[in-house]
Amino acid sequence: MFNVNSFSISRLPKIEFGPGTINKLPSIIKTYGNRLLIVTGDKSFIQSESWADLEKNLSSSDIEYTLCHVITEPSPTLIDKLVQDYRLSAVDAVVAIGGGSALDAGKAIAGLLKTSYSVMDFLEGVGPELVYEGPVVPFIAVPTTAGTGSEATKNAVLSEQSFNGYKKSFRDEKLVPAVAIVDPDLLKSCPESLIAANGMDALTQLMESYVSTHSNEMTDALAISGIKAIKASLLAWYDGDNSDTNRSKMAYASLLSGINLAQTGLGSVHGLASPLGAFFPIPHGMVCGTLLAEAADINITAMKQREPDNPALFKYAELGRLLSDNISLNDEAAHQSLIFVLRQLVEQMDLPYLKEYGIRVEHLEHIVGHSRGSSMKTNPIVLTDDEIRQLVFRRIKRQAND
Repeated sequence: MFNVNSFSISRLPKIEFGPGTINKLPSIIKTYGNRLLIVTGDKSFIQSESWADLEKNLSSSDIEYTLCHVITEPSPTLIDKLVQDYRLSAVDAVVAIGGGSALDAGKAIAGLLKTSYSVMDFLEGVGPELVYEGPVVPFIAVPTTAGTGSEATKNAVLSEQSFNGYKKSFRDEKLVPAVAIVDPDLLKSCPESLIAANGMDALTQLMESYVSTHSNEMTDALAISGIKAIKASLLAWYDGDNSDTNRSKMAYASLLSGINLAQTGLGSVHGLASPLGAFFPIPHGMVCGTLLAEAADINITAMKQREPDNPALFKYAELGRLLSDNISLNDEAAHQSLIFVLRQLVEQMDLPYLKEYGIRVEHLEHIVGHSRGSSMKTNPIVLTDDEIRQLVFRRIKRQAND
């Protein structure tokens, strides 16, 4: 018998999904006013045909705009500077167009423009962690990559990168974008490396939300739908099939991964992504991609040893049957198939070992000691320090003598 347990779903943006939806942006902006701050990356979008078309549409709609470029992962210092630069501009809306860094920066800027606070006042685990009361400038998120899902979340991820740095969130439901415009046409210029990293980020978010201790029937359905879309499109897109179908499926999966993570939390991969991304110059998607298979393997092994009735074991088996296209596998064989398929993805998309980013065995204690943030709290089982250490160790280098 199928039972639906009680659950709660937090606020979502209005979602405009589909090829060409970027053309709706001017009319959406006009509902808020005609003074706009556009936060984007370095060059790729501004040099595209999509920007040329959007610029014409903004002009014909009498929308005034200022461009703000965020070319690295945003830091609290950068956010405070940009807020100070634009606080007197009296913008009616903030639009972020780009990857996760641009969207996170735009989200934080929109949340602070009408306040007198520093982002440090609200950053989790760093400052005084004041309660954010707003007000927030209307924020519109337009992703140009498929992976982070930031267009559907309430958190802006900020980092100070150094060996004693941090990667933390400015998080509040008021920061959820008012509108998310998800246009697969904007993904046309994604390079191979970005397709791999962001695609594995989306897959990780969907898998971790599916086995999260806070998952529910609704998020499970979204997770399975998104994973099916990734299975049907990620490798094909990575291998050069830049079709509308592949881009649409990956944009859809990324969106669902953002919706889910906002509802359920994540797991051990993202628990480790925070210290790894803070201490070393490794892109977030690369962390996810390189750790996902080993994290699943260690979770499964730990549950079999200590919590054999954990429902996540069945869920991992379901994922194994799905990704291997074999519904007849028993749970043990399905677990093995899942790890095999995930490891194969890592090899097929040439995801790097952590050693390539300067991460060494002697760094393990420092990493493990900073790995128990919010994401680790919703992992399906509480991992020991030894298990976390082993997870990272497996992906530091190919061989012991490497």
